[in-house]
Amino acid sequence: MKKGKLVKIIVIVFIVFVLVNGLGTAGYLLNYRGYFSKFNGKVYAASEQEEIVESPLKGKHVLFLGSSVTKGERSKGVSFVEYLGARDGITYVKEAVSGTTLVDNGENSYVQRLINNVNANEAFDLVVVQLSTNDASQNLELGALSSSQNLEDFDTSTITGAMEYIIAYCQNTWNCPVVFYTSPQYDSSAYSAMVSVMPQLEDKWGIEVIDMWNELSTDIPEYSSYMADKIHPTQAGYLKWWTPFFEEKLYALCQ
Repeated sequence: MKKGKLVKIIVIVFIVFVLVNGLGTAGYLLNYRGYFSKFNGKVYAASEQEEIVESPLKGKHVLFLGSSVTKGERSKGVSFVEYLGARDGITYVKEAVSGTTLVDNGENSYVQRLINNVNANEAFDLVVVQLSTNDASQNLELGALSSSQNLEDFDTSTITGAMEYIIAYCQNTWNCPVVFYTSPQYDSSAYSAMVSVMPQLEDKWGIEVIDMWNELSTDIPEYSSYMADKIHPTQAGYLKWWTPFFEEKLYALCQ
């Protein structure tokens, strides 16, 4: 076989390999993000949902700060945020980056994005913060509650210190209610320890907690359709399971 022909064959084989593996990777990513799941189908689209005309949330402007669960990582980028917008008539800023932590360990931490990405002059009626599972999975230090209420006194290299900083910053900047929400239960002693700090934060700061860890049972027949994995819901899960729970808690706060 001539050398030139052999080179052409090698090039063709290489191109085919790249194309096949490239498409395979793209397919994997699309599947991971929920594009092939029937539980993220059109019937669950935010645009298909009916407005709750008398919602106490109607017209509220809300900041949502979080990571992949707030973003909708496994549900085509749709989470409870979009459903609250469609059903309850809120407007919102969704500051959500997958894989990020409360602990201030880089430019994408909750603390840094709150300071640098959110307009301090924008008027919010409510701030909703995700108790990130990433802090637990990365075994970051829990820390302890401070005796201070001054921003400069919080140790944001710990989970508790970062949460206190976020609460103080939001209350000082927007003078509005701050709500933290937890994930429903999954196998994580580290996350359970994070949840156990929330009553202390409630007592000190007067925040509200949407406590799905303790109040939303995972022992339900629909669990496999509501959750894409142990942490991330599908659109079906956000719409039928999480959003009504959020609405119940937020309605009580706004009335």
